[in-house]
Amino acid sequence: MTDEKTPPGYLRGRFAPVPDEHTAADLTVRGALPPELDGRYLRNGPNPLPGEDKGHWFTGPGMLHGIRLRAGRAEWYRNRWIRTRELEGHPFIRADLTVDLTATPANTHVIRHAGVVLALCEVGLPHWVTPALGTVGPYDFSGRLTTAMTAHPKEDPVTGELHLFGTGFAEPYLTYHRVTAAGDLLDSRPVEVPGPTMMHDFAITEHHIVWLDLPAVFDPGLAGRGGMPYRWDDGYGARLGIMPRTPGSTAVRWYDVDPCYVFHVGNAHEDGQGRIVLDAVRYDRDGFRRSWSDIGGSTAPGAPAGPREEDGRTAPSVLHRWTLDPVSGHVTETQLDDRAAEFPTHNEDLTGRPHRYLYTVSDAGITKYDLARHTTRTHETPGGRHAGEAVFVPAADGTGEDEGWLLSLVSDDTGAAGELLVLDAARLSVQAVVELPHPVPAGFHGSWLPELR
Repeated sequence: MTDEKTPPGYLRGRFAPVPDEHTAADLTVRGALPPELDGRYLRNGPNPLPGEDKGHWFTGPGMLHGIRLRAGRAEWYRNRWIRTRELEGHPFIRADLTVDLTATPANTHVIRHAGVVLALCEVGLPHWVTPALGTVGPYDFSGRLTTAMTAHPKEDPVTGELHLFGTGFAEPYLTYHRVTAAGDLLDSRPVEVPGPTMMHDFAITEHHIVWLDLPAVFDPGLAGRGGMPYRWDDGYGARLGIMPRTPGSTAVRWYDVDPCYVFHVGNAHEDGQGRIVLDAVRYDRDGFRRSWSDIGGSTAPGAPAGPREEDGRTAPSVLHRWTLDPVSGHVTETQLDDRAAEFPTHNEDLTGRPHRYLYTVSDAGITKYDLARHTTRTHETPGGRHAGEAVFVPAADGTGEDEGWLLSLVSDDTGAAGELLVLDAARLSVQAVVELPHPVPAGFHGSWLPELR
């Protein structure tokens, strides 16, 4: 129980927002940074203004944290709020009940495509930011993007195309978009789904788009109360869909699966026998409800949040594999591990292609999955320190899928200063630690942006 003066869990400990923007130069490095790392690591996450509580971890205004690495040095660290209309006080839902796609927290991810750095949040337009973390403004691909944009677009490593989608509270509930390698949005197609779900992620393979139509749905009765107006709905059902990447196609073949929710996909591929293989982190109903409740979400009228993990139940989210067979129409579901997992990442040179390794995080640390040998290895984070999403950076001359480094921002439950952890991805051993001058709240997703030549 918390009293009126105690902030909720998503504003305490390692989640506690920082009240100021900072800039620091010539950071202390323990160990040796690989000289090959020449670029910026940027990570996004919610950071409410001082004294502010938006009612849910997911809804705080976005703040970018950035570290510039070059020639074995950590040249600078800085953190900056993303200056959106929402941060300036403009409502997402206007008085006339229309939606302002520029009034979003922009707090979930940050990517670079066609030379443009974009801060992403799935309920609105992306926001263009500079490599120094300044906000340029909303970005709509020269007026062609008229829906929200997912926080998890997929860039095809072969074609360079960026695949993305937008969801809406009214029809069309789902729209697919394709952006060329040069950054031009050329293709937008509505995809038919029965309702407005919280579709957070999706996947691509060489020839297909993989949709996740799952039972976390928009509830109009929760709108306007603060927080996130979504809850689990047993009546909605759960299914995965396969749509050809053929230009103009909106035909989707759907496969019913056991009720579940997926925030984050690891990767997907075609297995050479015509089947689609999808690896992702899966929540069952109870796991979703208790995790959702912990971060400020509503479950359902009169429904319990679900049993706690300390009550002897399994982890709320685990790595899972679905194999979809278009010949038989059947789907096979396999739990790959029983330990807690989230924020799965992989070598993005293999996005949509067969992969051997995935990396996840949990309170225990960073875990590497060898899916060929069915083995795991974990780098543990001691005490109250918690590793964030581990972003894989491939070595330029590497020949193996796991030759490179993992970059992860480490947050501390005690409010101690954060760190940038650099692991050798093959061995999961510490290569270097960059000491940051200030705490870094736990956040969401980031990217390594190598210096452009």
